[in-house]
Amino acid sequence: MLALFSAAAFSGLRAQELNCMVSINTPKVEGTERKVYETMQNAIYEFMNNRKWSIYNVKEAERIECTILITINDRIGTDEFRGTLNVVVRRPVLNSAYNSVLLNSIDKNFQIRYVEFQPLDYSDGTFTSNLTSMLAFYSYTILGFYFDSFSPSGGTPFFEKAQEVVNVAQNTSEPGWKAFESEKNRWWLVNNYMNAANSGLRDFAFKYHRLGLDQMYEKVDQGRSSINESIELLQGIYNAKPGLYALQLIFDAKRDEIINIFSDQRVAPMEKTNVVNILKEIDPGSSSKYQAILDAK
Repeated sequence: MLALFSAAAFSGLRAQELNCMVSINTPKVEGTERKVYETMQNAIYEFMNNRKWSIYNVKEAERIECTILITINDRIGTDEFRGTLNVVVRRPVLNSAYNSVLLNSIDKNFQIRYVEFQPLDYSDGTFTSNLTSMLAFYSYTILGFYFDSFSPSGGTPFFEKAQEVVNVAQNTSEPGWKAFESEKNRWWLVNNYMNAANSGLRDFAFKYHRLGLDQMYEKVDQGRSSINESIELLQGIYNAKPGLYALQLIFDAKRDEIINIFSDQRVAPMEKTNVVNILKEIDPGSSSKYQAILDAK
């Protein structure tokens, strides 16, 4: 099992934290100048994987598995592109070959300027381009989600960095950075996790993964019980703020996994019923999917 990163103390080699696969699709873009998308894809890959985002030493096997899928829907100028960005983050589970999805987020405000072969420059505390700020934001967010799953609120330093990226981007005209634009954008993502009133989100991540999934190899019932308790934490958050963006993100990442866990025939009928009732309440749009837990034989 991979261990949490060890502090580098600024000495020795400091390997990069991310193992990020990058793909760019252009299903709606016409034209013959398609090499720019290959160049863009390679530039983003290098940016994500060859930069240091923390002070931690990371072994090759410990790099965080993540995927960025960019779909370009419009080329609105020679060097201007618009579309969506899908970020998926995965975390290994103790004593297994299984990787659990931590985040599966679709950013519908991907609007960038990219000049082919121009270096992608970024420095903390500055806004150089919308593209590099978005990539930095998601790099720090990836680390925040990952570290939260291993220790209580362990991702705080990285969520703080992501929040700094958002704050610096407030004067840009590109969408996705400001609170008033939408309740489901970058501003709200990091705000949900940094707001002390939503501390249950952070507690959920640790209890679900470290006390839940990581225990299930040796102590199935104990691990599942922790997962059940983590879902009850989400119920409390839903009751206080039913439209919270972070809840949607959690269920987009966890819905199928939760269904698989509680569909196990070894789970007591009463336990199944209790968890299904909670899930149908806090994720009502997927009620029919949760019914599969009760129907499983």
